[in-house]
Amino acid sequence: IVQMHDSRPDPFFVLPVLHQRLEFADCVRAAMRDARFDAVAVEIPSSLESTWLRAIDRLPAISALLYENAQDQTIFLPVQPADPMVEAARAAREAGIPVRCADLDVDGYADYRDHVPDPYAVLRLGLPTVYDLFRRQPRQRDPHDTRREAAMAHHAQQLRADGAERVLLVCGMHHVEGVTRALGQEQAVPLTRPRRQNIRLVHLHPDSLGEVLSEIPFHVAVYESHRSGPPPAPEANPATEPGRTYGPFRVLSGRSRDREDRAVEAVTRAARLAFDAGGASPRPQPLDRLKLQLELLASAERELVAAAPDERVKAWQKLNLARFGRNLALADGALVPDLFNLIAAARGCVSDNFAWEVHRLATCYPEQATSATDLPTARIQANEIFDGVRKLRIHRLIRQPKRPDWRSLLKTRRRDERWPGEWLEGFDGEGICSYPPEDLIVEDFGRYLKRRGKSVLSEDRARTVPFTSSVLDGIDVRETIRHWSEGKVFVRELGRVPGDVASVVVIFDDDDDRYSHCQTWLGEHDQESDMAFYSTEPTEGIVGPGICRVTYGGFMLSSPPQRMLDVWTDPDYRIAETKAEVLLLSALDYSRERIVVHVGPKPPRPILQQLAARLGLKIQHLPLGTLSPSTVKRIRVMHVLSGHEKRKIARDYIW
Repeated sequence: IVQMHDSRPDPFFVLPVLHQRLEFADCVRAAMRDARFDAVAVEIPSSLESTWLRAIDRLPAISALLYENAQDQTIFLPVQPADPMVEAARAAREAGIPVRCADLDVDGYADYRDHVPDPYAVLRLGLPTVYDLFRRQPRQRDPHDTRREAAMAHHAQQLRADGAERVLLVCGMHHVEGVTRALGQEQAVPLTRPRRQNIRLVHLHPDSLGEVLSEIPFHVAVYESHRSGPPPAPEANPATEPGRTYGPFRVLSGRSRDREDRAVEAVTRAARLAFDAGGASPRPQPLDRLKLQLELLASAERELVAAAPDERVKAWQKLNLARFGRNLALADGALVPDLFNLIAAARGCVSDNFAWEVHRLATCYPEQATSATDLPTARIQANEIFDGVRKLRIHRLIRQPKRPDWRSLLKTRRRDERWPGEWLEGFDGEGICSYPPEDLIVEDFGRYLKRRGKSVLSEDRARTVPFTSSVLDGIDVRETIRHWSEGKVFVRELGRVPGDVASVVVIFDDDDDRYSHCQTWLGEHDQESDMAFYSTEPTEGIVGPGICRVTYGGFMLSSPPQRMLDVWTDPDYRIAETKAEVLLLSALDYSRERIVVHVGPKPPRPILQQLAARLGLKIQHLPLGTLSPSTVKRIRVMHVLSGHEKRKIARDYIW
């Protein structure tokens, strides 16, 4: 805080701020905590004082003031915690000192915006430096500015006349110089209406916060939690607590918590960061919105993995998201991306599902949904109060269970888990089976890889020769054009493939630590292959009674069926260093043809190629990156059912 006028023994203090910005609310809170003031004046119209202070008393529930001006235009004024004016009044009322709304209520004020530094610069440069940069910028003055600044100075002087020795005046940077000049002389009572007759105070609907607040609701929730003191210590990790065992599976937690509970945990983790940064000192540190956004993205990633274990955010995607978000912010003249840019970067660099989780957490303010209110609840959209609203469409691909209405109760028998672990009680270790529609997709994918492997091998052995008496397998257009000046036509002869394909190995990820579940399945009929795979734990994705969702790390298909032993306990494959190599060795062992197709992010080790050659086999490697990402994402997901009877209800729970 800077003493802006000290011509009297008992000075006034003017704190320059930007309205509805988190960093400036932190500055006001620090000023109120570190200095002693006897009264506080804020840049809020005096005609709104009684209603506005009522909204202050309702915090942490967020309210909004609505009233019409002389031109019948509706004025919208939100009252949120992360606002310097709100923080000044709230801290003053908590300290028991007078608060006065000091601004002049005028109609027809010019709708223009000053060029101001990004609020994030306050955290890095400090408020005096930021204000000094602002003072150097050319600004437009409205005819009402002089009257408004004189009114603010008058109310501050009245507080001092009422006995306040030190008065803090919180106002926008645009008015600081004018207010400072006005404080140098006595100001007359401003001529303004004493009150407005059409003021309405409403409780904002939780779904409206993400559209009408200047700050991200997640940041507002963290600020509210942060100002209340150090958050409680985190609870014990459920993964380390004793669980319950059902056959081959072990459940560690029951029904998933609702949206508000998970949002509260994310907010608490983010608020704890500022206190941890302070070390052993209990003094809270200013909030860093970059760290808040990082915690927001991390929480969204946890929500994404909980909803779809096969969707994880890779390191390169996080790097691209950070760069893309930075570039979008710079294009808007800001240092830190806003909510729109953050969601656009999440959708463009990761997926629509991740963008959905980011939006869901970012727009969640837990206090708003749980606060009891005697006010009418208003659902206000951005296009009702702002011009030039940007829209972003997210196509979510995860189907969440919804509470059925009375009509759907007659069409489905789907229900929720009645107690933790109910859906796993049916797993006794016997009768584990797959879901037939997924089997068809995997088998079709395996046949496609066999055809593609043979095609690539044939192309590798192809030769191009000048046309003499036969076109062989067709004209080589590229080579013919290349020798067009010679007047020759070239034809292509495909190479002979030294056999057929009986085994296919597909490796999506060779991280052995993540994919701890290994299993071998036998085909149920002649149209199915024997299958060995490693995947995530079924208990990580419980979606129905006796139905678990897993994500493949890799699998192997071998035909004809009904021949394969458990490859994961076979001592013949002890030379394998990873689970992926176990699958490849078993594919070589059970292959009745001479070609084994291997799909993966990298080719197998040379020693495995040599081993295949000694067995008279050929490993044809296909890079995983040559396949369609959407196809790979769909193939990686499968469901484990507890018995064939679960196939009748599986379609109601599988998405």
